[in-house]
Amino acid sequence: MDYVTKSYVRSGCFVAWNGNKHGTSFKLNLKIMPENKEESEENMRKESLLTKYMRVVGVVALYWSVSISLVFLNKYLLKSDDLKLNAPLFVTWFQCVVTVGLCYLCSYIASRCPGSITFPTLMFDQKLSREALPLSVVFVSMITLNNLCLLEVGIAFYTVARSLVTIFSLIFTYLILGKKTTVPALVCCAIIIGGFFLGVNQEGESLDGLSVKGVIYGVAASAMVALNAIYIKKVLPSMDGDIWKLTYYNNINACFIFLPLILLTEVSELWNFTRLFDGIFWMYMCASGFFGFIMGFVVGLEIKVTTPVTHTVSGVAKACLQTVIAVMYYQEIKTALWWVSNLLVLAGTGSYSIVKSLEMKKDHQLLSNKVTDERSDQQEKQQLV
Repeated sequence: MDYVTKSYVRSGCFVAWNGNKHGTSFKLNLKIMPENKEESEENMRKESLLTKYMRVVGVVALYWSVSISLVFLNKYLLKSDDLKLNAPLFVTWFQCVVTVGLCYLCSYIASRCPGSITFPTLMFDQKLSREALPLSVVFVSMITLNNLCLLEVGIAFYTVARSLVTIFSLIFTYLILGKKTTVPALVCCAIIIGGFFLGVNQEGESLDGLSVKGVIYGVAASAMVALNAIYIKKVLPSMDGDIWKLTYYNNINACFIFLPLILLTEVSELWNFTRLFDGIFWMYMCASGFFGFIMGFVVGLEIKVTTPVTHTVSGVAKACLQTVIAVMYYQEIKTALWWVSNLLVLAGTGSYSIVKSLEMKKDHQLLSNKVTDERSDQQEKQQLV
């Protein structure tokens, strides 16, 4: 045997050595061993549970940090007294370019160093690009409307302005897939709608006033987010179920879709932009592109170490923190009813996720029971025969 690992206990210390044909290496762990097996198992269980909790906390903190940073970065790039740049399509296009570049980089690293990261090998296929095109059109509409909404409204109101995603998801699910919704889910949606209209009303009474265009962009963005989720499920099988491959083709298509729109509407703005060759400006642009790329990984990682429902609840809590940070950072004054509207939107969204999770578990249990009953009937018939 080329490789042997041995260990033993001496004086309460764990000693291990690894032997191979090149020699022998020793590892000494000075951790005192417990006196009995029960104490050892209990300590291992506690350490394992602590490690799990720390991992969950770390991943949730990472998701919150990346998501909130991306929103504030986009707000700075889209509308700030420092930059004074009115080119949301150009900003969004560059983020797509960065995403494509990072996809190529990750693919190259994965091919050169297989053990470092796992990433699909990317070779452009026109057929796959055409299959992703309908999704790309929806994707371009979604991110453009999201950024236009963020351009017109403050970060504090951004959560309420885009709060109708759940409502549009139900509508499109019924119209496209023919699936009906239960009464508890409809109650949650009613809470969200109530919070949305209360928020619009209170924003209109604030010192900055209500941006009607911002609300329209937010509602339209919510519809596109819901449609985007449906199209992802539709297109993903053609990408072998690989979300990174889908991200690659989606963003490549988006880069080409954005170009004529930029040429038609934002060339003069960019031509007159005084900081177009400023290194600090491009540093912020690259940072926003990086955060946009990494968001897909962070979301998947949070769902992996927790659950989809926990991820949704985490998103709700993140939105609360984001709103509080925005109000404090921009020194805004909000009424009590404005805060109530935010709480209604967030509570309705979180409750809807929990309700849908319980419904899915119930449906799964019914299906499992049905399959078990069918197998029992088949076994009884075989015994009779």
